Amino acid sequence: MIGTNLTDHFLIAMPSLSDPNFSRTVTYICEHSEEGAMGIVINRATDLHLWEILEQLDIDTWDEAMGHRIVHNGGPVQPDRGFILHSGETHWDSTLRITDHISVTASRDILEAMARNEGPEKAFVALGYAGWAGGQLEMELSANSWLSGPSDDHILFELPESERWRAAAELLGVDLDLLSAEAGHA
Repeated sequence: MIGTNLTDHFLIAMPSLSDPNFSRTVTYICEHSEEGAMGIVINRATDLHLWEILEQLDIDTWDEAMGHRIVHNGGPVQPDRGFILHSGETHWDSTLRITDHISVTASRDILEAMARNEGPEKAFVALGYAGWAGGQLEMELSANSWLSGPSDDHILFELPESERWRAAAELLGVDLDLLSAEAGHA
């Protein structure tokens, strides 16, 4: 696994992963290097709606449907900081381009644009992120805590969150129901 870059990949929690922050999750990896990894969990909704975040930031929303978007729990690190995974056609103040078609932004200007219905074509809103120190993710992969595989825009932006964990595994041809919750090594 050393030398493998998992940027723009899904990290799929194995059924045996019992950490409450990551049990049955799919994480989109935004950045992966020798220094560590950063990702956004894409299948954990909160009780918050985007309009509540916009209201806290004194941003008026012009688009009622936009305000009703669900805000997700992106991970346990900095849970009070917002991140928008979005289609990559536009860049804002703090945009990190992940691929030609996916970026992540954590600045106010993207929220202002979204409130005016001038934001990205596709967007996923989260509070917090998942982070790993250098080598940590590789160790967890070696311990069979995760499956990793290519990302898919349909799963990321369109599929209902309740279906994302299984759908991401199915991209790899894996039926999670057939995997034991107990890890073993031959």
